[in-house]
Amino acid sequence: MSFCCGASMIGTNGTLKHYRTHIHNVPILLCPVCHRVDIHYLVESEYEILAEYAHGDGAPEVDFHDYVDQEGLELLENCVNHENEDPMEVVKSQIDMALDLMSVAKQLGDAQWEDQLKQRLGVLSRRRSRLKQRRPSEKY
Repeated sequence: MSFCCGASMIGTNGTLKHYRTHIHNVPILLCPVCHRVDIHYLVESEYEILAEYAHGDGAPEVDFHDYVDQEGLELLENCVNHENEDPMEVVKSQIDMALDLMSVAKQLGDAQWEDQLKQRLGVLSRRRSRLKQRRPSEKY
């Protein structure tokens, strides 16, 4: 499980740009708070090799799945949330985890970590409010 700024990162596949080449279906981790994107650590070296070759060949687009065998790799099994989940459930899960971490930070007396978590909870709370406004007929 990867963490970024107090939130666990969401596992998904995405398109990344390497110079002029777009590489589709790259396993990535996305932070729901600050939107940082990391290439999954299990395929990072394969991505770098593919990106350099594709760029060197002048390819405008390549599909990661066509060139990298991912059989047997459970890339997203250690992710707490996945892109195909309901956004409200993802936000609720992230809030729960941040609150749990806040309890740990308080027990440790780590004021700086507490402040970071409070900021992240604020961002997640605003996102939750926006999701509620989009779906007023549903109860959360």
